[in-house]
Amino acid sequence: MKLLLRGHDDRYAVEQLQLALFPEEPMEPVTEPFSGDGAVSSLHTGAVWLTATAEITLHGKTGRACRRLRAAEADVPARRRLLQNTYYEAAMCLREPPAWGSLSGVRPTKLTTRALLEGKTPAEAEKLLRTRYHVSPERSRLCVEASEATVRAAQLLRPQDVSVYVGIPFCPTRCAYCSFVSSSIERFSGLLEPYLDALVREIAHTGDLLRASGRTVRTLYIGGGTPTTLSAAQLRRLMEALRTHIDLTELVEYTVEGGRPDTLDAEKLETIASMGCGRMSINPQTMNDAVLARVGRRHTAAQTAAAYEAARAAGYDAVNMDLIAGLPGDDPKSFADSLRQVLALAPENVTVHTLALKKGADLYAERMELPSADDVAQMLAGAETSLRAAGYTPYYLYRQKYMSGSFENIGWCRPGTAGLYNIYMMEEMHSIVSLGGGAMTKINLPDGRLERFHNPKFPQQYLERIDDVLAQKDAAFRLL
Repeated sequence: MKLLLRGHDDRYAVEQLQLALFPEEPMEPVTEPFSGDGAVSSLHTGAVWLTATAEITLHGKTGRACRRLRAAEADVPARRRLLQNTYYEAAMCLREPPAWGSLSGVRPTKLTTRALLEGKTPAEAEKLLRTRYHVSPERSRLCVEASEATVRAAQLLRPQDVSVYVGIPFCPTRCAYCSFVSSSIERFSGLLEPYLDALVREIAHTGDLLRASGRTVRTLYIGGGTPTTLSAAQLRRLMEALRTHIDLTELVEYTVEGGRPDTLDAEKLETIASMGCGRMSINPQTMNDAVLARVGRRHTAAQTAAAYEAARAAGYDAVNMDLIAGLPGDDPKSFADSLRQVLALAPENVTVHTLALKKGADLYAERMELPSADDVAQMLAGAETSLRAAGYTPYYLYRQKYMSGSFENIGWCRPGTAGLYNIYMMEEMHSIVSLGGGAMTKINLPDGRLERFHNPKFPQQYLERIDDVLAQKDAAFRLL
């Protein structure tokens, strides 16, 4: 689907909305007038008014819209909203309204969190989403509830606090829906020990920088990939290095992402718990064995339940479990049964993801048949009903590109068990110092901007450029 901009260059705002509203239509930016299907987003800047127009043609039908804004009020966010709302109104001539209205960003809760922090009531924050951005009442409610959890989490932060993320970019095998940079142990097991050597160097260097800066670590998250691809001895070495080189006495939360149940056993779970970790994530994605096999997950629902019981025996304070709505071969009834089985285990957190069809994933390349948007909507609606009935509330929420039905991912928790790292990272509430291959450090600057520092994505590149990684850490800490 072609997209032509006239009179403005705010391509990102309009492109993301077009991708969200017409996900089945390939994006094709153009610079010259065209005929046939496509969209034209125009902006005329006059002495008094900015006038935005949008014209969208799809399958022989055309939708048009026009809005204007006083030039004196046209700061960058207001101009962007003008362009997006105009495009949205034209698109609504051609399709049904989506749940998230004209919002195209991945963090809709930033709007409602800001409103709450400015003193607005939850009802006023909901109204903001409904009237300004056309968000459905149901999504507006979810968004505000997640923002209320964010405000509570913000109250635990102090000016000197940071969070630390440690990435282990290895998995036992690659799942069909995954687009993350991770290396299969079947092919790259020889890199594990050299990778740990380099990672320990980065941990030690970062510990020195943290002490010199006076910063304290509030939450620590070991993610991936699948960190529990490491052996029990390797996990002990990693976590001992963290305890030796980084002051963890101010931690309020320590999480390890177990991820794949087939990488977990009693020895690993006990080792991780003995090193001070109180939160474990065990992610079945589905409890339907046929769906697991279809997406390349080499474990069963029974293994998930066994891993969960082993985690309980090891004494974790909180366990999270992930499910994905929209996997190939799944349907609303099967998804509801997966959720029923997860809720019967009674984890503190349940994260319900919506499948995001990323270009780097095997699922995208193979074009597997997927549940319809209506089916995914049924899965999510049923999940919300069941989770609320079981005493869970939403505590963080985000969206991704290319999601089935353009829905969202939501973390649900029992009272007092919200995952703080997830909130701080997703809401960008303070600096996140990230270590390991593919990790991204985000430094919150005093003026509200973020400065990002990327580690090399692939393990081999990380090993080859570890000296550059350490130098980049020095540069990041100069901004703290």
